[in-house]
Amino acid sequence: MRERAQHAATPIVITMGDACGIGPEIIAKLFRGPSAQGCFVLGDVEVMRRAARLTGGLLALAPIDSPDALADVPPNCVPVLQADALPHDLLSAPIGRIDSRAGAAAARCIEQAVALALRGEVSAIVTSPIHKEALAAAGVGFPGHTEMLQALAAEPGMPPPPVRMMLANDELRTVLVTIHQSLRSAIDAVTFDAVLDTVRIAHRAAVRWGLSSPRIAVAGLNPHAGEGGLFGDEETRIIAPAISAARAEGIDASGPYAPDTVFMRARNALPAHPGEFDVVVAMTHDHGLIPVKYLGVEHGVNVTLGLSFVRTSPDHGTAFDIAGSGVADPSSLEAAIAMARKLAKD
Repeated sequence: MRERAQHAATPIVITMGDACGIGPEIIAKLFRGPSAQGCFVLGDVEVMRRAARLTGGLLALAPIDSPDALADVPPNCVPVLQADALPHDLLSAPIGRIDSRAGAAAARCIEQAVALALRGEVSAIVTSPIHKEALAAAGVGFPGHTEMLQALAAEPGMPPPPVRMMLANDELRTVLVTIHQSLRSAIDAVTFDAVLDTVRIAHRAAVRWGLSSPRIAVAGLNPHAGEGGLFGDEETRIIAPAISAARAEGIDASGPYAPDTVFMRARNALPAHPGEFDVVVAMTHDHGLIPVKYLGVEHGVNVTLGLSFVRTSPDHGTAFDIAGSGVADPSSLEAAIAMARKLAKD
């Protein structure tokens, strides 16, 4: 009876990710302990059965037909909701290789997870790693999770909601203005509206986490934040005016700061180094993600801000080089689940 009571809250759905990567294996590993309590897997039962074998066996799977059925799953089992319309030969896709079948299956799992979230049947979505080339090979028209989730979250007849990627760990939170595009095109995408929207989204999210007046540092685009226009004028022409507009709205935003030092200033490594800022807004993907990942991918969590539901994911990819070996570390997935629980409660 106590086990059933623990499942009573609205569950968290974990998507299987790319069937040829480490996603199924790290999921299976987590279900060997208490970290996945109150979660179920949306994916393919046979792929998850294989992952259980690869990670040591002796792990029972419990197919379920709805999120509500999680309450009836006995302890020490992996609850799996079989996703609809997956490729019939998905299990034949070779582990550790890019395969269109795995890309198609990953996309279907994401679509169905979003549908569950929009109907209120799950409290949060935790997505396991997907491979962008596998998505493309399957004809999926999105370069990654963030763009797909944004499109799926749009209300009928309405434009997609503005969303942003945040990568976070216990010491540093970074929100990106641009994400999955070439660096050359990303520079052109750094506009007044894009920067201001990112600061607004970061501010609203941080307030929901319980920070009444979050301190948001905005990194520059150019070396030394442009050095007064010597190394580029995006800071004076675009970024600084956006910061001023945010401050006029009551947001505690400051900058632009030199990208090579602002992350050190924001790092909250207590007790020796309390961070000066709660969030850093970075202009491009690698500007913002390298500092967080350098602190350890096993602790990082990817969060999509701006959605009407909670979505988190591990801070790593499919790791094809070790897929199938059973050695993948589930720590980042564990952190993503913990973050999802926290955000779903706020």
